[in-house]
Amino acid sequence: MKKVFVDTNILIDLLADRPPFSKFAIQLFDLAEKKKVKLFTSSHAYATTHYLLKKHVPEKTLRELLYSLLDYIDLIGIDGDVIKKGLLSNYKDFEDAIQIIAARSVANLDFIVTRNLKDFKDAGIPVHPPDEVFGYL
Repeated sequence: MKKVFVDTNILIDLLADRPPFSKFAIQLFDLAEKKKVKLFTSSHAYATTHYLLKKHVPEKTLRELLYSLLDYIDLIGIDGDVIKKGLLSNYKDFEDAIQIIAARSVANLDFIVTRNLKDFKDAGIPVHPPDEVFGYL
């Protein structure tokens, strides 16, 4: 089973139903539901997703949606060590540094899926956009 790290923008695409991107996020989570892929993201991505969507989705609904996704995605905790590594890294974007460091903590991770390819190009892990990810699964 492939192990895939999901970036924040994929979570937002899914929960906000942002066409045309949401269809790829839906397909990816459908594969996770069918146990054909194992998904991961950081706890920071989860909190950021909530923060960004709370202006557009009622709080109770948003919390229920995020909670239900936990059946299909494993969260990687962000601690002080990850924050320090991110701050000391050479990545331009601190938030992306946290995501990359979290992804690297997953043993035998196959790739990261994100629409933000440019900031993940030096991740040391293959990175694919959501519309191309299914060719690698």
